[in-house]
Amino acid sequence: MRLVTLADGRAARIEDDHYLPLPGRVVDHLCRPPAASSGRPLPIEDIPLLAPIPRPGKVVCVGLNYKDHAAETGATPPERPMLFGKAATCVVGPGRDIEMPAGDVKLDYEAELAVVIGALGRHLTKEQAPSVIGGYACFNDVSERIAQKTDGQFFRGKSFDTFGPFGPLIATPDEIDDPQHLTIRCLVNDEVRQDSSTSAMIFSINHIVAYCSRAFTLEPGDVIATGTPSGVGAGSGRFLQRSDTVSVEVEGLGTLTNQVV
Repeated sequence: MRLVTLADGRAARIEDDHYLPLPGRVVDHLCRPPAASSGRPLPIEDIPLLAPIPRPGKVVCVGLNYKDHAAETGATPPERPMLFGKAATCVVGPGRDIEMPAGDVKLDYEAELAVVIGALGRHLTKEQAPSVIGGYACFNDVSERIAQKTDGQFFRGKSFDTFGPFGPLIATPDEIDDPQHLTIRCLVNDEVRQDSSTSAMIFSINHIVAYCSRAFTLEPGDVIATGTPSGVGAGSGRFLQRSDTVSVEVEGLGTLTNQVV
């Protein structure tokens, strides 16, 4: 299934060129058989969307999970997944503005594959990890680099309001042949800035999910952003400016587009 959250908060499934409304929330349809529609079909072009999980319980991010990204920032690749969090209040959906903070800032983009948890998970092995994965989505780990550097930790610089664009849809695992071999790109004003594959991750999706579960319980609706490849502004010195349009593309998961204001 390909699932979305409509602007009025209803869950829906994408079928051809329309949305089929579903009962409850998107999180109620992860790791479960498809449910019957609860309303008439709606034309896709007429309906704006929220983030597929508008307020995740947790947003967990993985730092330096691509060797080329570690290299461009002058960092040593980690020996184990480097986890940090973003405030759930930073999450916004497709088409929503990214708000640039006031003052001296270096606003950056990070195209990422998001794993959406669909079932309770604790103390999982890598082999058990797929059983709690409800789906996959595009995520933009927007970052303010001055705050990130001067604070000495990531939380504030990663958590400004609107710094978590997410969507436009969640594809359940049956829709994705191999999440570890997906093209991932970021475009700024239609210029390709990042172009890689999830096959270049240092730590696999199953490794990350299992690792997280051994520290804290994973719950339905949690989101894990699995890291970004090279090409970010922190590596090139080309940061986002007001009016820039940023698009994250992950193969099979659509395009997530937002504008900086």
